[in-house]
Amino acid sequence: MKRYFRLLCLATTVSLALLAFSAPVFAKQTSNGFRSHHVCDLASSGFAQCNAIQLDTSSQGLTPKASSPSGLNPADLQAAYNLPSATAGSGQTIAIVDAYDDPNAEADLAVYRSQFGLPPCTTANGCFRKVNQNGGTKYPHGNSGWAEEISLDLDMASAICPNCKILLVEASSNSFTNLGIAVNTAVSLGANVVSNSYGGSESSGESSYASYYNHPGVIITASSGDAGYGVEVPAAYNTVVAVGGTSLSRNSSTSRGWTETTWSGAGSGCSAYITKPSWQSDTGCSRRTVADVSAVANPSTGVSVYDTYGQGSGWMVFGGTSVSAPIIASVYALAGNASSINAASSLYTHTSSLYDVTSGSNGSCSGSYLCTATTGYDGPTGLGTPNGVGAF
Repeated sequence: MKRYFRLLCLATTVSLALLAFSAPVFAKQTSNGFRSHHVCDLASSGFAQCNAIQLDTSSQGLTPKASSPSGLNPADLQAAYNLPSATAGSGQTIAIVDAYDDPNAEADLAVYRSQFGLPPCTTANGCFRKVNQNGGTKYPHGNSGWAEEISLDLDMASAICPNCKILLVEASSNSFTNLGIAVNTAVSLGANVVSNSYGGSESSGESSYASYYNHPGVIITASSGDAGYGVEVPAAYNTVVAVGGTSLSRNSSTSRGWTETTWSGAGSGCSAYITKPSWQSDTGCSRRTVADVSAVANPSTGVSVYDTYGQGSGWMVFGGTSVSAPIIASVYALAGNASSINAASSLYTHTSSLYDVTSGSNGSCSGSYLCTATTGYDGPTGLGTPNGVGAF
């Protein structure tokens, strides 16, 4: 009996360990018939799920984990959002906070930047730094899903602000306590902006994590979520910039050359617990409204990402508000004004420097603008998407 009990315990331990190192596949069909899947586990209370969604490129007749990239590249994103990426960003540090370790992060980043002609960002030249949640170099164990999230975040920071330094802070787990400690570490190590591409459902205890995301003088961005209408934290905190999502497509018939609509998966709505910040004046929600601003997130119009530690090795196409959160963080870095901005406040006084997104929905709700795009402010896309850096 004792031997049986020991074997049972060992089997349970091994099973739990394997769960920690592997990524689930939550498949779904996108609006245009393409297949996609979330790369991180669903999270229980007190824990966060990364908001990265991988497009199954085989459904488009392309090869998953390909030897050459598909999806939107840095030049596309810079053009679509009218960004001064070639000339701005020097002296700024973008922190990427995620859970678990991606042991190939720096090597994969090098491939992405070389592919698109971006300057090297390495430990050796002082551009790249990786630390654990306490600022040390004893990293947590690897996790294939969160590793793909890390690659996505690093690639988006590079695409938008190639002159910025990048600080990767890896939390020991995906608990909000550990992720919050990692945010504090990122700030203490000099980050000007901190990107958080993860979230969890709101709960009555969420205020206990709020202080981790309150750093005056540092911009904190957070994904609004990938499950459609509904609010999650940390995006709900009124000290962060909540980032929604769009579908971004080329359109030669417009002066901009691009068209954006609401992505149906973007999170939005009225927080159940967080008070309304002074700069929000929408009348359909007496508390904090999500989101503030947005960028591309639809996996069907997704971005190129290079990763070799996840479920395969090579080029992939990703979406989710895990794309939009580091994009917006990096736009703030391009502007270089984080120390003088109060969270998302500047967006609400510089709406002329944003592309208004006026069509699309992410679900049904009693206050229509909370789930349906409209002229001016709406929940899924906030005030719109970047048109240069004037609003940041």
